[in-house]
Amino acid sequence: MQAKPIKKLYYSISEVAEMTGLKQYVLRYWETEFEDLRPSKNRAGNRIYKKKDIQLIEQIKDLLYTKKYTIEGARNHLRQLGGSGKSYILESASNKNHKLLIDNIQSELEEILSIINGKIKE
Repeated sequence: MQAKPIKKLYYSISEVAEMTGLKQYVLRYWETEFEDLRPSKNRAGNRIYKKKDIQLIEQIKDLLYTKKYTIEGARNHLRQLGGSGKSYILESASNKNHKLLIDNIQSELEEILSIINGKIKE
């Protein structure tokens, strides 16, 4: 199951759970098992996920549910690919899904643009 199209900069845990088809407790558990999955928290202490967090969740989900890796195996696989799984994104994109890579780049550029616009207004 592929994530629904992403259009915002930040998402709540309930939105991410709905997009990925996972339960919230699974997402919280994965945070304890995968060191690169560390969503930020807002002032109220609620998790806020960026697009790169959601893409990592999709990678982990693919490794665990589709490719049948164990948690330890998935953790090691992501580590071998360079920590955050960026190589995994490139591998998947080159095989079947260039849109994921383009969306990731677009997301990062949007974040940079919002930072620049914020500094210009100051």
